[in-house]
Amino acid sequence: MFLQQIVIGCDGIRSPIANWMGFSEPKYAGYSAFRGLGVYPDGQPFAANVNYIYGRGLRAGYVPVSPTKVYWFICYNSPSSPGPKITDPALLRKQAKELVNNWPEELIRLIDLSPDETISKTPLVDRWLWPGLSPPASTGKVVLVGDAWHPMTPNLGQGACCALEDSVILTRKLANAIKSGPAAIEGALRAYGEERWPRVFPLTVRANLVGSLLQWDNQLVCSIRNNIVIPKLVRLGPVLEHTNFECEPLKA
Repeated sequence: MFLQQIVIGCDGIRSPIANWMGFSEPKYAGYSAFRGLGVYPDGQPFAANVNYIYGRGLRAGYVPVSPTKVYWFICYNSPSSPGPKITDPALLRKQAKELVNNWPEELIRLIDLSPDETISKTPLVDRWLWPGLSPPASTGKVVLVGDAWHPMTPNLGQGACCALEDSVILTRKLANAIKSGPAAIEGALRAYGEERWPRVFPLTVRANLVGSLLQWDNQLVCSIRNNIVIPKLVRLGPVLEHTNFECEPLKA
């Protein structure tokens, strides 16, 4: 019998553990997001689709997540600074509605139907794990997972997915190492980082670039994007290629 003391940093974007390990602070992407959850007690009216609305330096979307709830978001440009942190739900709701006051009525209604505790505003940030420049995912018996290691903008919907993938891969590595004895633990943590980096670094970069495309504010460029690029050139298969990832089930 032996005891292993392992620290797993899963403490989010502003991780003190990542800071201790020498990682840079996540970088602001130049835009922020309002988010909320519209509640329809008698049943929400939308089909099971993701709905997007594009403007100039502004976009929104909503998608049903249950028979009675619909998630929504609004991303807006604020290049110089995300502005002061706001926690007052009434002010958050007011600001969100002002951004889209001439947009489809169903979006405005979603904001109105969102309980105070579901509405938030956050600056969108990421950290690019440049090879040879960024620290490894582990130091000794301290290791990072999820946003603590690789925060990414939500433009591909892969932040939480990658955190879950991290957890499965790390669990598998540790399970095998524990069977081999204490000396194998640090090697298992290094192997986890080496396996996960080729997955999370390209996704972080790609999410950032997609966000830059969707946040354009030039009128001509936005017109080309909305009328040609998105409806005629973007194909769903290649766009969703990043979702084709198999962790393989954990063994008991």
